[in-house]
Amino acid sequence: MSETKEMNFPTYKGKPLVRSGDVLYYGDMKDPYVCRLEIKSKKKVQNMEIADKVFIQLMSTDPTVHTRKQIIKSSEKNGLYLALDIADAWLSRALTEGV
Repeated sequence: MSETKEMNFPTYKGKPLVRSGDVLYYGDMKDPYVCRLEIKSKKKVQNMEIADKVFIQLMSTDPTVHTRKQIIKSSEKNGLYLALDIADAWLSRALTEGV
């Protein structure tokens, strides 16, 4: 008997945040849109590396749409927290109003 387990990911403002290397996906892949955040550069602060430049993309999760047309909007921000706040605003607006 096969059971499907739901994975628990860390969340930011109630939405899943999944990381693979320097790329983070924000949002639920079951929703029509997610945000992709790519860390382009890092800087050293004390003994830690933190994200410096972060590229953000609001993307459609529709698999029938061509890859280039999945990207709805994009921007580059300084710092991960600013990038996540922008991603949250874009994603919340897209999920409530549509694009």
